Amino acid sequence: MTEKKKNEGGSGNHIKLSVVLRLGSYLFRHPLPMILAVVIMVVSNVLALAAPELSGHAIDALSLDGGVNFEKVFYYCALMAACYVVSAILSYLLTYVMIRVSKKVTIEMRNELFDHLLELPVSYFDGHQTGDIISHVSYDIDTINASLSNDLLQIFASAIMVIGSLVMMLKIKPVLVLVFAVTVPISVAFTRYKSVYVRPLFKKRSAKLGILNGYAEEILSGQKTVRSFHKEDVFLSRFDERNRDAVDAYYEADYQACAIGPSVNFINNLSLALISMFGTILYIFDKITPGNISTFILYSRKFAGPINEAANIIAELQSACAAAERVFALIDMEPEKPDAPDAGILSGNGGDVGFRNVTFSYDGEKVILHDITFDAPEGSVVAIVGPTGSGKTTVINLLMRFYDIETGNILLSDKPITSYTRDSSRAAFSMVLQDAWLFAGTVYDNIAYGKDNASEEEVYGAARAVGLEDFILSLPDGYETVISDNGSNLSKGQKQLITIARAMVSDAKYLILDEATSNVDSRTELSIQTAMRALMKGKTCFVIAHRLSTIQSADKIIVIRGGRIEESGTHDELLRMDGFYASLYLSQFR
Repeated sequence: MTEKKKNEGGSGNHIKLSVVLRLGSYLFRHPLPMILAVVIMVVSNVLALAAPELSGHAIDALSLDGGVNFEKVFYYCALMAACYVVSAILSYLLTYVMIRVSKKVTIEMRNELFDHLLELPVSYFDGHQTGDIISHVSYDIDTINASLSNDLLQIFASAIMVIGSLVMMLKIKPVLVLVFAVTVPISVAFTRYKSVYVRPLFKKRSAKLGILNGYAEEILSGQKTVRSFHKEDVFLSRFDERNRDAVDAYYEADYQACAIGPSVNFINNLSLALISMFGTILYIFDKITPGNISTFILYSRKFAGPINEAANIIAELQSACAAAERVFALIDMEPEKPDAPDAGILSGNGGDVGFRNVTFSYDGEKVILHDITFDAPEGSVVAIVGPTGSGKTTVINLLMRFYDIETGNILLSDKPITSYTRDSSRAAFSMVLQDAWLFAGTVYDNIAYGKDNASEEEVYGAARAVGLEDFILSLPDGYETVISDNGSNLSKGQKQLITIARAMVSDAKYLILDEATSNVDSRTELSIQTAMRALMKGKTCFVIAHRLSTIQSADKIIVIRGGRIEESGTHDELLRMDGFYASLYLSQFR
């Protein structure tokens, strides 16, 4: 079973106490506001519980023969009104406090989730849609926040109200409480039955929304391709299908959940009718006063009301728990394997790189690299070429330790790569990928990103070296021009040049160029090659290229085919071999 399916599956079909307690632990990271909230909640509920008894005293101040003790009536009514007013004010303060706490919890939870995402292995992102991950960060945590600000505290408030009301009813007339011995078990049984049925529906709802978000993100990011092939109708129909699945999941979950509140409310109203009937019989036999009947009915409403409210919020709790399980499952995922206890810091001016009998598979079944062995001497330029899917990028993934090898070894400066910390070994490499990535910020910041505290001269020098300065100075604000939406206001070639300049600013000992000049024209490519040769001096460089004109001057060219090294040598040596490389070269330049 894949990790994704595990996350969506879960276990058990009821609200998990462990999930609720874990959500509660986030609340009690803020002890002072929560203590204040609990005090306000208790006082507010005690005042609300006192009001019905005052009402009963006021009614008993009315005699059947027409005599009325107005002093007592006004006194108890005034106290009752004061209790309700103060209780309402405290309820408002409680809501205010809880909204502020839930806001802080949402920030903390979202930060914790995002921080953990940055610690997860690259394999997680390779196996999950971006939209589904974003759904965890946005929708799921928003759903949890809506529940935290109301539902969890409402449960505790309801518990106080139910217990307090029960005590007061037992004090007034214990025999009437027997009515609830029938109605409450029916309510609890019905609510539990529906909860068991509803919870998987909310888990399915969250999962379907994640699928919808992932598909939408995928299609929106590929709009140019979709339109160039006139496939709008095809992808729209597929979106409609996923949208319909998500809406159906929403409808099914909400439809099943909404039946809980009205059903429980009917049962509770039935209890009020029974209490009124039996209370009247007791009054006829002079076993209870009218004021006590009124008070008992009011307490019975306060007793049954929270049960009804709990039934109404059960759907929200189901949704929140389903979202929380998805979030916690992601937070609990194992991060990248820790560095070895004795791992050191990779320092110095660089060194040789060596692959020794490296075999690797992404899924443990299909082997991508078979017994790869080669050397990249310090300061050399090593080109890796081969057909699509031959394993070229996998070599780079292993050098960057995005994945760890299964058998064999990778050496940096004659030591296994695992003997260094991941941070220091990755910091030793600078990468320029075919898909240029820019962040929202100025052109200057994007270039300077390659080195902490990069000087202006280093940034300007890198821009000049790749022939980018004239273009930058033509922008409205020059180097301070803001790049937005991953460089949507720039051409692919311009974005590529910025990422190359970023790599040039870096002090990295090793440089990786993965189709780095694929988005620039031939003339710009030649100027970049000249500049890069000068700026890469002293660095060990790995170049992946399909355009063989870019790697003819490499110190070594490694030809990978089917995950195995088929040929190795300089450009001239490989041409003389008249093998696979020669056929590739001739196919491009014949």
